[in-house]
Amino acid sequence: MSRPFKIEIAESEEELKKRLQTANVGSHKEQLQMLWWLKSGQVKEQQELGKRLGRDTSTVTRWLQKYRLGGLSRLLEIKKAPGANRKINDHAIAALKIELETGEGFSSYGAIVEWLKKEHGLEIEYGTVYALVRYQLGAKLKVPRPQSYKQDEELVSEFKKNLVSF
Repeated sequence: MSRPFKIEIAESEEELKKRLQTANVGSHKEQLQMLWWLKSGQVKEQQELGKRLGRDTSTVTRWLQKYRLGGLSRLLEIKKAPGANRKINDHAIAALKIELETGEGFSSYGAIVEWLKKEHGLEIEYGTVYALVRYQLGAKLKVPRPQSYKQDEELVSEFKKNLVSF
């Protein structure tokens, strides 16, 4: 049998129960459940906590140490990985957005890659440019349908005038 341990839980039993009911992250629920069991006196030993939670006692020890050092906010803290630096800076994205909104725009994503290289000196891959333009900026490249060079402009405009809308 393991030795009993002492920990002072600052939050009330009701507050822990309310936060447990509104928690939407799985690990937070487990951690709040652990504190609630300790505060209500249902659990007295660390091994029993580990068994009830389905966690190793070293995990329970780590959670309790976090709580002792910084309270509930430190225990429920979510750390975010820093990630890589962006390949396209904000200035280039703003310029690209303006260029896409103008009437001329670009005929292909390859043309955007070349424009970024020429105007901003950025060597960006085609897939990166496609994902940026299509999904982040929400733009579609507008390319007109090909027209025959033999087409008569006057006949086309006359046809459009006489077209009946449904």
